[in-house]
Amino acid sequence: MRPVRLSVLTAAAVVAALTAVTGCAEKSDSAGGDGAIHVTATDTACEVSKKDFPAGKATIEVENKGAKVTELYLLFPDGRIVAERENIGPGTKATITAEIKAGDYEIACKPGMKGDGIRQQVKATGSGAAEKRSPEADAAVSAYRTYVQEQADETLPKAQAFADAVKAGDLEAAKKAYALSRIGWERTEPVAESFGDIDPKVDVREDGLEAGQDPAKDWTGWHRLEKSLFQDGKITDQDKKLADTLMADLTDWQKKVGQAEITPTSMANGAKELLDEVATGKVTGEEERYSHTDLVDFKANVEGAQKAYELLKPIASKNDPALAAELDKQFASMNTLLDKYRADKASYEFQSYESVKEDQRKELSDAVSALGEPLSKLAAAVAK
Repeated sequence: MRPVRLSVLTAAAVVAALTAVTGCAEKSDSAGGDGAIHVTATDTACEVSKKDFPAGKATIEVENKGAKVTELYLLFPDGRIVAERENIGPGTKATITAEIKAGDYEIACKPGMKGDGIRQQVKATGSGAAEKRSPEADAAVSAYRTYVQEQADETLPKAQAFADAVKAGDLEAAKKAYALSRIGWERTEPVAESFGDIDPKVDVREDGLEAGQDPAKDWTGWHRLEKSLFQDGKITDQDKKLADTLMADLTDWQKKVGQAEITPTSMANGAKELLDEVATGKVTGEEERYSHTDLVDFKANVEGAQKAYELLKPIASKNDPALAAELDKQFASMNTLLDKYRADKASYEFQSYESVKEDQRKELSDAVSALGEPLSKLAAAVAK
């Protein structure tokens, strides 16, 4: 789960996080004259250029004019995520390309990246999203759907091994199983996040709890157990119960994966979201602050992003061959760099992130930026 409080590295630029506010306003339709949906986010408002727009391939242009980091969500009425972009820093802009079916939706700006955000009801009309996809696009979606289901299926036995070790009170076995149990989740996290309710149960950190939640009662999931294992150095009776809760929530995820709304643009946006996960959680050391297994998550995020890209590559290569060539180059460079920190290419035995020096973290951060920039253009390329 992406952090809501970001640490500052002296060698890498990372934006600070914040608190949520409320309020919403509508902007004049004239601002959307270029066909895009323009969203102006501030710390107290979420101005949207149009409440009604054609269904089909849509572009959402977001500008953060506030003083706080924000994020933008396009949501189904039931809260499922259609498209999102997190970590939009003050004074910066972001573009989201998405395929949107006819129907009612909400656009939500979240200053501080917490809470329900500032919401605006919008509607997509017409039949644009019903246009027939190319065979390449259909093949990409089908293969990615298979991939995310496989990752969920493969996660359950690994998570069960972790849970069993916790329930047996075997501290060392639980520590050893912890990072490996998270790989499938980290590879496909944007799909899990699209359901809204599962991610906070499974992957939230203590500082990601909502206002009013009690860590002693409301904090569940991997990171709650991570703290017990790696910081407290003991397994309590409550931890054993939490292991069962984790398995119940992961089983729920595994059953729901097949219902996820997947499109070529959601795959591309999800790949970028995984790189954002790396930039704001793994490079900073925030994600695995007790176990320091950040490099395992880092690698899994990159693998998930690369899988989505490779499935979309036939489309991207046709529509923007220069972009595809750059992405091939940057993914190769990233993987070569990560290989420096593990025993061999076939293993997931990465060194502790505590041992990664500041200049090395800067190198990793620069590589993420070099990959993230072209990856942010993938959705637009596959939507052409």
